[in-house]
Amino acid sequence: MGKQLPIVSYLRLDDPPVLVAQACDACGARFFDRRNACAHCGGRSFHDQELPRTGRLRSFTIVHRAAPGVTVPFVSATAVLDDGSAVKANLVDVDPDPDQIRPGAPVELSTWIHGTDDEGTEAVAFGFRPTEGGAER
Repeated sequence: MGKQLPIVSYLRLDDPPVLVAQACDACGARFFDRRNACAHCGGRSFHDQELPRTGRLRSFTIVHRAAPGVTVPFVSATAVLDDGSAVKANLVDVDPDPDQIRPGAPVELSTWIHGTDDEGTEAVAFGFRPTEGGAER
């Protein structure tokens, strides 16, 4: 296996992989990527906070039109993690059929190799997948 790089800076490829937010030291609001100031309270001091790997599906949409080269249809979703953090990502390992997807269903973080460059470096992407039969109504 070659080198692996996360496709976004807030995906940490630990075992198991986790998402890491920037949490405001003043109010606890969480954000992805680097921040200069908190959008909630204006605080300017942050710390890394690992987010839970599990949560529930809040909402979803099935995307049928996308940029050239993007396979459609796919499921774009918002998951609310066990600590209350909301994360937008694709819902994977489920048919893009609204009759097969249930808001409120349990989900967990999932990662996969999105592509490999000429030197063998693998780009690792993330999304959420239904658990415990969570994709069925």
